[in-house]
Amino acid sequence: MEQLMKDFFLFLSKNKALNAAAKKWGLRFGANRFVSGETIDEAIKKVRELNQKGLVCTLDHLGEFVFSTEEANESADYCIKTLEAIHKSGVDCNLSLKMTSLGLDISRELCMTNMRRILDYAKNHGNIFVRIDMEDYAHKNITLEILHELLQDYDNVGTVIQAYLYDSAADIEGVKEKKVNLRLVKGAYKESPEVAFPNKADVDENYKKIIKQHLLNGCYAAVATHDDAIIDYVKKLEKEYNIPRTQFEFQMLYGIRVQSQIDLAREGYKMRVYVPYGSDWYGYFMRRLAERPANVAFVLKGMFTK
Repeated sequence: MEQLMKDFFLFLSKNKALNAAAKKWGLRFGANRFVSGETIDEAIKKVRELNQKGLVCTLDHLGEFVFSTEEANESADYCIKTLEAIHKSGVDCNLSLKMTSLGLDISRELCMTNMRRILDYAKNHGNIFVRIDMEDYAHKNITLEILHELLQDYDNVGTVIQAYLYDSAADIEGVKEKKVNLRLVKGAYKESPEVAFPNKADVDENYKKIIKQHLLNGCYAAVATHDDAIIDYVKKLEKEYNIPRTQFEFQMLYGIRVQSQIDLAREGYKMRVYVPYGSDWYGYFMRRLAERPANVAFVLKGMFTK
């Protein structure tokens, strides 16, 4: 049943008609638990509140479907507005983005132009770090190719490696020499068993493998997980291999395991919260519902109670 629900919500996440309708609804039906707001001012306010609790952040202006050059450029403009707000407000925050929202599916050249525009602004306004979110498997190789090209000119950019893919260890080895800051995750997209581990236990083991691999390569690891077993495993690696806390951080999603985030920060770990905002929240919200049935129960409760 759990897998059926996950597949169902992942299917819904790609429905363009529902995505368009969601923009008109606003942040209803529990979405505001996982999305900080629709405007940059609302998002910065939430980031400042999180900073005051000892948490650092990364902001993501949500966007799922881009069909034209104009929309891609508008999305890039929002990224720059986000960087401007981070810089002017002085909050401790990075930027996360998806290259499909910058026109990757329209043309590589368009996406590269927008990426360079964003990274130039980030570099010249506090050298803010920019994380390229990894999307589905169809976009993995081109994402890594673009990252390698950008690393020739920028040191404030990194990406994400997903543990459920068979080739994640090889991809980490491929960026080893450049000491890339990687966010390491289990993975949230529905992929074929031809490219991804179908069993959760195998994903968990591979996740541990790539975390250890990246840390022992001497590279910075952002371990994005809500799994206590993985968190404990990282702490074990820290002690066993004398890994400095300046070499890694934990990351969690906005609105999920809030107390655990605060507890990790109080233990002296860097704890970064992924804070999404924007009106194009539907696809992101559906993927959060797909991850845990408890999230669905929370939303249903919110729909029928004041």
